[in-house]
Amino acid sequence: MNSEYANLINRRSFLNRGTTGIGALALAAMFHDSRAAGSDGKWTGVIGKPHVPPRAKRVIHLCMAGGPSHLETLDYKPKLAEMNGKPMPKSITEGQPIAQLQGSRNNLKCLGPQHEFKNFGESGQHISSIFPHIGGVADEIAIVRSMVTEQINHDPAHTFMNTGTQISGRPSMGSWLLYGLGAEADNLPGYVVLDSVGGGQNQPIAARQWHSGFLPSRFQGVPFHSKGDPVLYVGNPKGVTRGDQRSLVDTVNALNEVHDEDVDDPEISARVAQYEMAFKMQASVPGLMDVSKEPKHVLDMYGATPGDGSFASNCLLARRLAERGVRFIQLYHRGWDHHGGVKGGTQNTARLVDQASAALIRDLKERGMLEDTLVIWGGEFGRTPMAQGSGRDHHIKGFSMWFAGGGIKGGVSHGGTDELGYNAEKDVVTVHDFHATLLHLFGVDYRKFSYKFQGLDFRLTGVEPASVVKPILA
Repeated sequence: MNSEYANLINRRSFLNRGTTGIGALALAAMFHDSRAAGSDGKWTGVIGKPHVPPRAKRVIHLCMAGGPSHLETLDYKPKLAEMNGKPMPKSITEGQPIAQLQGSRNNLKCLGPQHEFKNFGESGQHISSIFPHIGGVADEIAIVRSMVTEQINHDPAHTFMNTGTQISGRPSMGSWLLYGLGAEADNLPGYVVLDSVGGGQNQPIAARQWHSGFLPSRFQGVPFHSKGDPVLYVGNPKGVTRGDQRSLVDTVNALNEVHDEDVDDPEISARVAQYEMAFKMQASVPGLMDVSKEPKHVLDMYGATPGDGSFASNCLLARRLAERGVRFIQLYHRGWDHHGGVKGGTQNTARLVDQASAALIRDLKERGMLEDTLVIWGGEFGRTPMAQGSGRDHHIKGFSMWFAGGGIKGGVSHGGTDELGYNAEKDVVTVHDFHATLLHLFGVDYRKFSYKFQGLDFRLTGVEPASVVKPILA
């Protein structure tokens, strides 16, 4: 190496280290804990001492992608049933955002609920008859019927639900939790994503929904496949032993560490950690995915056929991931976009998710895990009370979600929409409120949890006011 090139590296290293060193000191001061990474490289989080007593240790997010109709699932409206086929009052819809019904503004008709609702459990929770199994755990769940969001199309609505903004490139809520609280598992990623389809239009889901954004890449979600190899290249090529692979990983990491000494780039240390995690996953993932030792009654409870890629099998895998210390588990079921045939469509999709969703609650409870596992069920938005042929359009002014475990009070309903199910008008819950509540259950005050990027302090909840939804907390 000639002296001129060495001097360039030295100057660059000095400038980079000087600025990142100051930033690291500021970040450590902000979170009152500089021990974010342990001596073994395992990420322990930046928050340190919880702001409030934590109730949850992990999340299983059952993401009903496509926008399930609250009017056929969790929010019964007898007045809408009375007005079936009659004109939708213009006083409600005039000037409001509508997705695909824009051209029909002058001829909007009410579409009554397509399924019977029943009271379930001792709490008498009012739930659609297409969810008999979820109805069977009604006393374990809290239903929020007053959700609102800001984005009326699928991809930006998913982005808003996951990151608190419609702007792509921000960290997802799973990445925020992993960054703040650290990982419990040392041989699996702290954030895992599973995917299934069926029952409606299979809307694509972009990888940015589980991306780490401006946080280091070690905090992004890792997609697992429930068919075939669970993770690409999880097995060694023929003729390559585990010892060979260990030697290769050690050599690559050593070279990366030499390079990191020159440029001091946080992404290099993230890459080193990811190589190490990938090596550990080659041993841990096959055992995780092998459910052959699960008792038959457990498989039957979920309705799971191992390896079929179904939502039911993914729910069983989610429980196994949670047992192994994975912090954030996200299950997308892409089948809830019912612009037409909403009656049969919601019934068919519910049949694919109802039994396993309830089985997950029961299984976690039997294993003593429900009390510190937060389970979330819901989509990116709801559907219109107005008909779109035999279906319903996208709707952002009022929809429903349910929550269980991890500090949630079971058997309660919170908030409500108007008599036609259009506007959330009682105890409105925003996506920012949802994120504030999520963080609170993990012991994090959303106002004290931020990350400085490009001179600004970013939060999962954004800059808008947010509130913890206390009535649903145990």
